Amino acid sequence: MTSLTLVRRIAARPSIVFDAMTRPEGIAAWWGPDDGPVLLARTDVRVGGRCRVRFRMLDGTEHESDGEYLEVERPVRLVMSFRWTTGGEPEEDGAVSRIEIDLRPIETGTELTFTHARLKNEVSRDSHAEGWSGSLDKLVRHFAQVVETDDEA
Repeated sequence: MTSLTLVRRIAARPSIVFDAMTRPEGIAAWWGPDDGPVLLARTDVRVGGRCRVRFRMLDGTEHESDGEYLEVERPVRLVMSFRWTTGGEPEEDGAVSRIEIDLRPIETGTELTFTHARLKNEVSRDSHAEGWSGSLDKLVRHFAQVVETDDEA
């Protein structure tokens, strides 16, 4: 088993970032490694609740994942199981991994630490690192645009 950890600084308070990571309308703004659309986002944000997300990549392929919330500590921590139900990384077919998201307030907003653990091997880790990097970069851009828009008002 192997894992990856990504860190991003986001121009929004932890509570706002937490909502973007857990509410369907927030998930639609950032999930998926490229600019393809989120087709479905369902969340029941409580310990034992489920999360399901389906997205289409720009190449037309569709991917869907689901998971169970294992820890919910709004607005600082979210832990969930994760598995691909359609598409996704072939190395992880049938496997359940673990996502941990920690949000720490900083002067400019939030430092997000995203860890995806219990991946089967380095091939899967590298593939997920690329995918999650694209998604988290979209999240950073989303809030950068919001801040720019707010500054112009």
